[in-house]
Order: sequence, then C-alpha cells, then structure tokens
Amino acid sequence: MAFAVRNLLSPIRQRQMVFSHCIKQHFSANIADVTAINAPETSKTKPNDAKLVISDSCIKRLQQISDGGRSFLRITVEGGGCSGFQYKFDLDNKLNSDDITFGEGNAKVVIDNLSLEYCAGATVDYHTELIRSGFRMLANPLAEQGCSCGSSFSIKLD
Repeated sequence: MAFAVRNLLSPIRQRQMVFSHCIKQHFSANIADVTAINAPETSKTKPNDAKLVISDSCIKRLQQISDGGRSFLRITVEGGGCSGFQYKFDLDNKLNSDDITFGEGNAKVVIDNLSLEYCAGATVDYHTELIRSGFRMLANPLAEQGCSCGSSFSIKLD
C-alpha cells in the first residue's frame, strides 16, 4: 500500500502532506512546546524528543574541515532521489532562525526544523571507502526504506 502511495504522489506532494501534518501537531501542542520549537538560534534549544546522534568519525572529520569552528555541517532533507526524499550535506557558516544545532566546539551539525521532522533519532556519520568518502545518515527510525547508495529514503506512512 505504501509503495503505491509513494509512486502516485510526487516527492513535493509528500513533503507538503507531512509538513501540513506537522503543523497540525504543533498547533495542538501546548504553548511551551511551540515556544521551544520556534526558539531563536541563540538559545540552541531542541524539541524535547528530536535529536541527531553524531558519530565519532563525523566529529573527527568536522574538526578537520570546519575552519576553526567558523563552518558547520548543514543537513537538509529535500524531495527527490530514487526513494522520494534525499539528504543534502553542505558546509555553511550562517545560521537561520529555524536552525537547530547539535554538537560542540569545532564539530557542529545544523538542521532546520522541517528537515529534522524527517530524520529525528538518526545518526550522522562520516564514511570512507576506497572509491568515495562522505557524510551519511544511518539508522533513521523514520525511514521505511532507502536506495543502495544511501542518499535517499522514503518515510514511514502511519
């Protein structure tokens, strides 16, 4: 059933459906929860159960490339890829108002609220192979399946 739904709906429509579901959940939450989710970037607060785990290899690589802590790894989830959604990893140095920061010192990972809805509880890892190396997401509890390259996934439909 989920396979048929995924194939019928475009990735953009899936993202809109999940976003509208998230908005409904947020409006039904109490004021304290909404305040915590929309807190300014200076407080670096995270929603109660939303978190990312950062592996040791990811921390080590970020310390090497972060330009003395001035840059951080930005993760976004976009519609696309062979499974419906894809992870995008970029080095950035500007925080947005809806960003949530994980990590400390020279090894920081930043993700926006909407993208975190798709990967809360996942592990950010840096993997090195003979032919390639790069950041990747592991053990995403919200992903139903992914492609063999590991850069795209589909969400679990309740």
